[in-house]
Amino acid sequence: MRIKPRILVDLQKTGVSPFSSRSFRINLGNFQIIRLPLVRISKALTLSAVISYLVFGSVLAPIDSQHSFAAQNEEERQQLEQQLADLEAQMSQYQSTVDQYRSQGKNLESEIKRLNAQINKLNLQIKSINLTLTKVSNEIDINQKEIITTENEIDRNKLVLARSLQSIYINENLSLAEVLLTNPSLAAFFTSVSDLMYIQESLRGTLFKVQGLFNDLLEDKEQLAIKKSDAETLKAYQLSQRLTIDQTKKEKDSVLKVTKGQESKYQELLKQTQKTAAQIRSRLFELLGGGEMTFEEALKFAQFAESATGVRAALILAVLDRESALGQNVGRCTYQKAMHPTRDVPVFLALVSSLGISPDSVTVSCANRDGVYGGAMGPAQFIPSTWKLYSARVADITGSNPPSPWRNGDAFVATALYMKDALKACSNYSGLSKERCAAARYYAGSRWSRYLWTYGERVVAQAERFQKDIDILNS
Repeated sequence: MRIKPRILVDLQKTGVSPFSSRSFRINLGNFQIIRLPLVRISKALTLSAVISYLVFGSVLAPIDSQHSFAAQNEEERQQLEQQLADLEAQMSQYQSTVDQYRSQGKNLESEIKRLNAQINKLNLQIKSINLTLTKVSNEIDINQKEIITTENEIDRNKLVLARSLQSIYINENLSLAEVLLTNPSLAAFFTSVSDLMYIQESLRGTLFKVQGLFNDLLEDKEQLAIKKSDAETLKAYQLSQRLTIDQTKKEKDSVLKVTKGQESKYQELLKQTQKTAAQIRSRLFELLGGGEMTFEEALKFAQFAESATGVRAALILAVLDRESALGQNVGRCTYQKAMHPTRDVPVFLALVSSLGISPDSVTVSCANRDGVYGGAMGPAQFIPSTWKLYSARVADITGSNPPSPWRNGDAFVATALYMKDALKACSNYSGLSKERCAAARYYAGSRWSRYLWTYGERVVAQAERFQKDIDILNS
């Protein structure tokens, strides 16, 4: 006999969708089964996390620890700057002693005292370089931490972008029927649409944020590269100063040995070593950006620039002299590999076009291995964006239209104009200290204080040697 099966639960209850889970259709157990919509919950949690990050993410940084770290470094920086200021004052005193003995005339006693004061000043300069290196090293550490923080922030924003894009992709590929079937009510459907629109709008903001962080990261890395380059340059100057001390000591010992304390022998030695005007005129003058000419030719360009700007010719020559940059020849690269792509390349291409020359026919200073951009042009070593600032003033003086950074007359005048502005910015100093400050600004811009007693001192010392040569020629 056939028995009709008993229906335990209706296949469709009132208020239950025919497309719902099977657990609502048949339940053979004597207890109730509760199923959680994990997929829907996970989507909701992901959406909440994305929105929370987009809205509140920037507030979650450890502000207190950053402030504490910054305060500590600010205190160290102030201590180092005070020590540097004290050393600068002492070096200025020794420089005054050197100048005093030099002005007393060329006698044996004053020469020995001058050499002793020069040695003491050089030793202080080495201490100053060591302190500056410590300061730069601290700045490098801070910069590296900032780079790591920025990179982590970029990674977090990339993750948010990926989740947002994935959510948008999934929702945009659903058909209208699928959207209606996956939402239990019309209100839920419109809520999902609203969430999607919010994510899309937030995604736009996150894209801008990531782009801004990326630009900040590039800037941080370039600044770190500049600081590393500064540290390496300062170490090179440190070695140079030590060699100068050894040479000065040998000079002193030689004077004492040859003269054996007798003034007449010292005066005879002085006459033998003094340069003649013919020697000075024929000596080669090597330009910082490459190339050379006789000292007499270089002096004519410098004196023309001096008459137009008021900056003394000896100082202009010292800045343009290759020796002032430790003998570095810096004009060996093409613009594609060396220049800042947005700041300098467009200006450079416009410049060479106006001059009617091929951009590939000239070389510029190279970028260093840490990523500091080069691109400095000609004897004055101006980067294109800086040359653009001075080109009109150069043209007014030289008559060149347009002026060229590779034309010696224009380059000498450009250097004199920059030094004139730098001397004005160094109004707190006077005499040789003012020129030392201006030379440091010419070399390092806003970082000039690091190079006051390195590059700046080297330029001033070279200018004094050139001034002696000029005085001999004028006499």
